[in-house]
Amino acid sequence: MALRHRFALLGVVALGGCGDAPIEPTAIDSPGGVSIHGEIWADNWFALYLGERLIVEDSTPITTERSFNAESFVFNGDYPLQVNLVAKDFKENDTGLEYIGANNQQMGDGGFIAQFTDPASGQLIAASDTSWRCLTVHEAPLDRACEEESDPRPGVAPCEFRASSGPEGWMSPDFDDSAWPHAREFSPATVRPKGGYDRIQWRQEARLIWTADLETHNTLLCRLTIPAP
Repeated sequence: MALRHRFALLGVVALGGCGDAPIEPTAIDSPGGVSIHGEIWADNWFALYLGERLIVEDSTPITTERSFNAESFVFNGDYPLQVNLVAKDFKENDTGLEYIGANNQQMGDGGFIAQFTDPASGQLIAASDTSWRCLTVHEAPLDRACEEESDPRPGVAPCEFRASSGPEGWMSPDFDDSAWPHAREFSPATVRPKGGYDRIQWRQEARLIWTADLETHNTLLCRLTIPAP
């Protein structure tokens, strides 16, 4: 992971919501002639790459239940920017369930939102919306009846799952993602974002997105190519 240090952005006013203090951006040591301020909130975890270079990883591990938090960071790159993101919803195992054995045993639900701006001018460069392409690489349970099982076991009906590592070379700018589905937009009322979401002033263009099913699609690979302005 790239070396990082904390710093205050000059000339940028970032206002949080609901009285929460804004998140101080983290500086990412990455090559490139263009400086970009990225902000991402995810339920529950993400890792952001520029091409194949890891830029930032959610600071709360995916193994943490209720790991809701946002990250604010500044990095460098060169246009066109190939943004690649791995997003994961928390699951205890390949059943796709959480709180297994408890009264609230359930399928979790995902969602993420992202925006990229010019740190000097504040001009929006890109944001999460339906232009992103996202591929589901872990889906579980394949039968929702698994949620009601007293002893859910991964791979045993009704708790079968579907998983893959994703296509080879998917982070390359030359990778053809035209067959990948477009991301779906979801309302805040549906995703119910919390834990850091209100510490970022989201632009109107930035939308909460995921693939078609917030509950059974547990791990996504997402891509966006940002051309030069």
